[in-house]
Amino acid sequence: MRKLSPGVSALLFTHLATLLFGLAGLFGKWVKEPPSVIVFGRVFFASITLFPLIKTFRLNLKPHTKVEGFYLFMLGALLALHWITFFHSIKVATVAIGLLAYSTFPVFTSLLEPVLLKENFRLLNLLAACLCLLGVYYLVPSFDLRQPVFQGVLWGVISGFLFSWLTIANRRLTRRYQSLVIAFYQDAGATVFLLPLILTRNSIPEPADLFRLAFLGIICTAGAHSLFIQGMKRISAAVASIISSLEPVYGLILAYFFLREIPSSRTLTGGAIILFSVILVSLRSRPSA
Repeated sequence: MRKLSPGVSALLFTHLATLLFGLAGLFGKWVKEPPSVIVFGRVFFASITLFPLIKTFRLNLKPHTKVEGFYLFMLGALLALHWITFFHSIKVATVAIGLLAYSTFPVFTSLLEPVLLKENFRLLNLLAACLCLLGVYYLVPSFDLRQPVFQGVLWGVISGFLFSWLTIANRRLTRRYQSLVIAFYQDAGATVFLLPLILTRNSIPEPADLFRLAFLGIICTAGAHSLFIQGMKRISAAVASIISSLEPVYGLILAYFFLREIPSSRTLTGGAIILFSVILVSLRSRPSA
C-alpha cells in the first residue's frame, strides 16, 4: 500500500480536526444538560487528556513568569463563556445557526486587531465585515427576541465575538508557548471557573450523557486540537485558516445525517455569505512570499 506524503497527511489531519470541531456542535442537542454542564464536561475531560499528551511529547509546561501563568489560566474564564454562549445558541436554535453565527469570529478579529494591537487597518477587513453583517441578516427570519432563531443568532454572534478576543489574547502567547500547553492551561482554567457553578447542582448527568461529554472532551477537543497542530507543521497558516472555515460546513452535513436538521434556503444563503467573508479575511492574513 502506497504511503501518503507528509503534505497530504497534514491536510488530512487538518480536515479531520475540523470535522471533529464541527461534530462538537451536535453535542448541544445530544446532551440533555444545560450549556454550563456541557462546557464543564468538555474542558474537564480535555484537560485531563492534554496533560499526559504534554508529558508524552515532553513539552515544557512551566510558565515563563508567574504573571503569564496566571494570565494563561484566567483566559480559561473567557473560553468557558465563549463555549457556554455557543452551546446556548445551539440549544435554542439549531446546529447550523450556532455554527454559522459563531463562525463570524475571524471577521471580528480582523476588526479588533488594528485597534488592540496597533496594526494597520485594511479596507478589505471592512468589506468582509459588511459581508458578514449581510450574512447574519440572512440568518435571521425576523428581528424578534421571542423568536428562537433570532436568539440563536444573537448568542452565536456573542460567542464569535468572545472567541475573537481569546484569539487576540493568544497571539502573543503562541510565540512563547506550545499550542497544547496553552490549550491545557485554558481548559484547566475553565474547569476551575465553572466548578463552583457545578457544585451547586443537586444532580449529576445520566451515564449516557457522561459518555457523550467524555467523547466531546477527549476526542472532539483534545484529540482534534492535537490533530490540528500536527497538520500545521506541514501546511501554511493561511491554508489551515481556510480549512478551519469549513467547520460549519462539516457541522451542517453531520447535523443532517445524525439529527436530520435541514437548514432553510435563507440559512444556507446567509451561511455562504459569512463563509465567503471569512475566507476573504483568511486570504488577507496569508504571509507574502
